[in-house]
Amino acid sequence: MSLPAGQEAFDAVEVRFKNSRKEFFRNTEGLSLALGDVVATQAKSGHDVGIVTLTGELVRVQMRRKKVPADANLPKLYRKATQRDIDKWQKCRGQEEEIKKRAREMAIILGLQMKISDVEFQGDGSKATFYYTAEDRVDFRQLIKDMAKAFGIRIEMRQIGYRQEAQRLGGIGSCGRELCCSTWLSDFRSVSTAAARYQQLSLNPQKLAGQCGKLKCCLNYELDTYLDALKDFPPTDARLQTEKGVAFCQKSDIFKGVLWFSYKEDPSNWHTLTKDQVLEILALNAKKQRVNSLEEYASQNYSAEEVTFENAVGQDSLTRFDRPKNNRRRKKGRKKRRNPSPKGKVKNA
Repeated sequence: MSLPAGQEAFDAVEVRFKNSRKEFFRNTEGLSLALGDVVATQAKSGHDVGIVTLTGELVRVQMRRKKVPADANLPKLYRKATQRDIDKWQKCRGQEEEIKKRAREMAIILGLQMKISDVEFQGDGSKATFYYTAEDRVDFRQLIKDMAKAFGIRIEMRQIGYRQEAQRLGGIGSCGRELCCSTWLSDFRSVSTAAARYQQLSLNPQKLAGQCGKLKCCLNYELDTYLDALKDFPPTDARLQTEKGVAFCQKSDIFKGVLWFSYKEDPSNWHTLTKDQVLEILALNAKKQRVNSLEEYASQNYSAEEVTFENAVGQDSLTRFDRPKNNRRRKKGRKKRRNPSPKGKVKNA
């Protein structure tokens, strides 16, 4: 698509490497690129190979989103990858699993408290980056020497967090879909147990934790909606002073605006109150006035629900086959007992 008034296309390109790692490069040669093109890009030493994911003005928007200046000094995009570049790149990618396995064995032999989660080769095969997770600081100088001697390449160790590890490896979440961090989520915001409390979720670590072992990022998705709904909602730890005694909140439904209260002496008997009724009672209690009972307010909210069944699709009765069986046999048996047949009767000659 040609730009209006002879405007030149934005000269930056977004390139994706292994897993979800993406970087921006400057298309100084003015190459005509499309999504999915395999290109050779500048690296610290040598070149790397990746796949184009964004071109044109969308790159400018993405750079603004990631707070990268449009006139930043970006590395260069050399050329479209040749078949020789692609063959070498695929050969290196095929060795990554075996090298990762051997690197883990070396780390175990050295007794290092670290987990090597992924290995990424540079496109020209001259360098390998090992991503690892660890609780504390790890002295891996001897490990780097051993791996450089065994593999014959330059080694770079890069520590990542548990969320970044899940982002790189990917997987399926408890919702049945791919992990948000490995598909569309670009930043990791802190998640606290308060988000689960506001949404009235059970504080079960096994259900609230994701594959990374941390609290799920999706706990923050609906948090703002719950906070807005709680602005004019009575606190759940409120106590209602009545003539029959003190009442405590047992349960609340934020979006229906309903709370369930019970007396301290009778905790198993719950009374349904709306949030406006609870705020009214709290206002009276603040003036040192007590209401007679919760039943007076709860009776206003009671409505009998009639359960009806409509044969909307014209089906027959579901009990049409539930009929007593063997009725005929029983009737025949009764007739035989009433009228027994004569035995031993001899005809006259």
